[in-house]
Amino acid sequence: MANNVKKVWASGKAVVNAWLAIPSGFSAEVIAQCGFDSVTVDMQHGVQDYLSMMQCFQAMHAHPVTPMVRVPWNEPGIIGKVLDGGAYGVICPMINSKEEAENFVSYCKYPPRGTRSNGPIRSGMYGTAGTYQVTANDETLCIPMMETRTAIENMESILDVEGIAGVYVGPSDLGFSYGLVPKLDREEPEILKIYDKLIKECGKRGIYPGIHCSGAVGATKAINMGFKLVTLSNESGLMATYAKMQVAQTRKDSNGNA
Repeated sequence: MANNVKKVWASGKAVVNAWLAIPSGFSAEVIAQCGFDSVTVDMQHGVQDYLSMMQCFQAMHAHPVTPMVRVPWNEPGIIGKVLDGGAYGVICPMINSKEEAENFVSYCKYPPRGTRSNGPIRSGMYGTAGTYQVTANDETLCIPMMETRTAIENMESILDVEGIAGVYVGPSDLGFSYGLVPKLDREEPEILKIYDKLIKECGKRGIYPGIHCSGAVGATKAINMGFKLVTLSNESGLMATYAKMQVAQTRKDSNGNA
């Protein structure tokens, strides 16, 4: 199975990414048919565990979306396990230094580039026997999150780490670390300046900046700024937003009789 994210990036376009907080194969199957390029199972803040991740991956397999995971932390056990389960991209939270980024890459890559243990229990089914290990180091994407003041101070050294495919901004935590209210679509000049620098530094190195957005408006702004991967909220947020809109419209159009 080819990595669709890499194909979209190679074409010069931005990846439109979905985010799964709900531990349901059915939710994943529905989202996988909505036109996204990639779908990320959130094991950090989402209500997902390893088994629900596997069910989501299985449900999405018939559709041309790249399965990715946000792991709970920069820890080799869970990173190796999500890759063995079929993740083609790993988004890792709270990467604050060059050393942490180097460790993250080493956990994702097979020797000699890293220290990942061999045992692709499900991901090995993606190719013919024995081929997964040959291509995995190039096909699986390491995407550290930059979401703290410390990470921004260490930006260049983190981005210089070999093996990083892109970086992913967590706007809520990033703003929080600068004493701002945690929210997704940020307008503060000091944060926009950080985004601008990050996009330029990624461009110099041929890696791809990504960001978490609250929906289409924020995602469009991010793409126009130069971000190359945008997440449109999560499926629980999209469901709630649309449900509220439908209820409000019903009450409004029924002249107060609902």
